[in-house]
Formats: sequence, structure tokens, C-alpha cells
Amino acid sequence: MTTAASLPTDETETTDLDAEALGGDETGDETIAEPVEQVSEVVPPPVDEPAEAVIEAVEASEILVEDVSAKNEAAGAFLQSLQDAAIQIGNLRISMLDILLVVGVIALVITAAWVLTRLSRNLIKRITGFDSTQKLLAEKLSTIVIWALAFLIGIDMLGIDLTAFAVFGGAFGLAIGFGMQKTFGNLISGILLLLDKSIKPGDVISVSDQAGNESVGQIRKIGIRAISVITRDQTEHLIPNENLMINQVVNWSYSSRDVRVKAPIGVSYGCDLELVFDLLRQAVDDTPRVLKHPKPGVNLMGFGDSSVDFEVRFWIKDPEEGLANVRSDVFMRIWKLFKENDIEIPFPQRDLHLRSSKQMDQLVKLMSEGKLQTD
Repeated sequence: MTTAASLPTDETETTDLDAEALGGDETGDETIAEPVEQVSEVVPPPVDEPAEAVIEAVEASEILVEDVSAKNEAAGAFLQSLQDAAIQIGNLRISMLDILLVVGVIALVITAAWVLTRLSRNLIKRITGFDSTQKLLAEKLSTIVIWALAFLIGIDMLGIDLTAFAVFGGAFGLAIGFGMQKTFGNLISGILLLLDKSIKPGDVISVSDQAGNESVGQIRKIGIRAISVITRDQTEHLIPNENLMINQVVNWSYSSRDVRVKAPIGVSYGCDLELVFDLLRQAVDDTPRVLKHPKPGVNLMGFGDSSVDFEVRFWIKDPEEGLANVRSDVFMRIWKLFKENDIEIPFPQRDLHLRSSKQMDQLVKLMSEGKLQTD
């Protein structure tokens, strides 16, 4: 009996403790229902969200004014006057201080990027392990990297969220794909030309004008969009980089600066051909720009209609100085030597045969008798 009587007492005390913990009455049924209704009615107010929204809405210019005012009241008052001078465009408020901050950040970033670009160029020029082409390529790549970092740093300093450029980036990508396709194509082509060293500053290439006249020019520089080629008459051609990638280009100094020049010449059939060989070799050897090695050559090319055809072949190492002028020097020396040794350079000759006819015979008869008069 003692054990049976003690069980209800323990259960009642446990229920009372639970009810007191929940803040209800001592009765069991009521203490369970009331706390449940109170918990369902309690909704905690959003206390932290307005504060975070206010902090995120504070502009950089306002923070600057507060920081400066805490250190110097006069400077803070001046900045506050600039902050008060503003224009309202819808929900957007732009103050004079905001404009000055944006201009100052842009000027600072551009100046820093320009200084870093100059420093990088000077450092690259001092690298002895790079040739001229590798130095130029390193300068182009370093310039692109520096200005790309300057753009990203400027965006971060202005407090612009890069995710806001997501839509703009897609539109800009379409613009690049259609409107700026040639520009970026020339940029990539210039980098590829420098990588494979097929075209580099100082090379001598053949260029053609709009009329199709070909001339030899030297590459002065390779730019982002085009290369600059200067011909012997000081005409500067700007050729897009992409054209050099897709079109055939004659590079006179690609693997070697030695260029062979050909000079054809003809003599009459009555000349001493062995003497002609000797005079042609002498004329080439006396020309200053002609290389001694490889040795110049004289070839008999064939027997033409009115002359025996020769061709003089010689080498030069400075094609940028011109090809026509050195060929002209050789021809002048050949002319003088041929004149001194009575070597004839024949002109084209043609034999005219007239078919016999009655009218032609009468005309010849009258001309021989002197009866044909002219007005």
C-alpha cells in the first residue's frame, strides 16, 4: 500500500514543476494549453535588418565627410558644403563631392597605370636575355595586364559591384563579336606575329599600294592595330596585323638579311663571249654594296632574237637600303666597261618582207623613175 500511494504523489509533483517552469497554474490541464497559445502568438521583431540596410546605404562621400569632420572642422565644413551641392535625378542624388571623388579616383588610377607601364618598359629593356621581338611582346603583354588591373582596382575603389556588370558584360561581348571583331582580331594577330617571330621590327618586306605597284619597305614598329612600314621614298604604310596573318607576305630578311639581286643584260652575237664574262664579273666586283661571299655569278641564259642574254647574280646584306639603286650601279659599270672594250648592246631588230602585187610593182616603178610626186 505504501508503494501504491507514493506513485500519484511523484507524478503530481513532476506535473507541478513543469507547470511552474512554463509559468502556468498548478493545475495540470491548464498549464499545458496556455504556454502553447503564448508561444504561437510571439513573433520577434526584425531589429537588426533596418540597421544593416542603413549601413549599406551610407555612401563613401558621407563617410569621408564624417571622418574629416572628426579630425578637422574647417575641412569637414568645406566637404559638407560640397556634399550639400547636389542634383536629384529621380531617386539618384549626385553631389559635387561625389563627382570630385570619381574624377580623382579615375585620375589616380590612370596616372598609376601610366607610371607602372613606363617602369615595366624600362625594366624589360634592361633584360639582356630577350631579343628585340621578345622585349616588344613582353611590353605589349605587361601593358595589357597593368591596364586591366587598373580598371578592376578603379571599379573597387569607386565601390561599384562587379555583379552589376553581368548584363552589361553580355551586351559588351556581343558588341565585341560584331562591331569590334576586326579590332580584337588585329590585336591577337599582332601578338601571334610576335610570338612566332615571322614578322618583327627591322624586317624588310614587300608591300603593294592600291594600284598594285610593289615596293620594298622596312618594318618600323608593330602596334596594337597595325604595323608601320617605311619604304625607300619615305612613304609610311599602315598595314593591319590581320592582313599579314591571312595574306602572303614576302619577308626579305626572315631567316637571313642576305638578299640575292638579279641583273639581266644582252650583247650582240658578234661579241667575244669570254670577254663579256670577265667584264660582267669585274663590274659586279667594283660595286661597293655587293658581297664578296657568296661569290657573284654570271650565267648565260640563252640566245634571243637579237642578242645573247646574260644574267648577273650577286648578294647584298642591306635590303633596307634599296634594291633598284644597287642594280643601277651595276648597270652603269657594265655600260662603261662595254664601251671601253667595244662590246655592243644591240637593240631589237626586225626584217620587213613585202608581198609582191600589181599595185606594189607599179608603185616601186614610179618611185624608181622619179615620177611619183608628193604634195
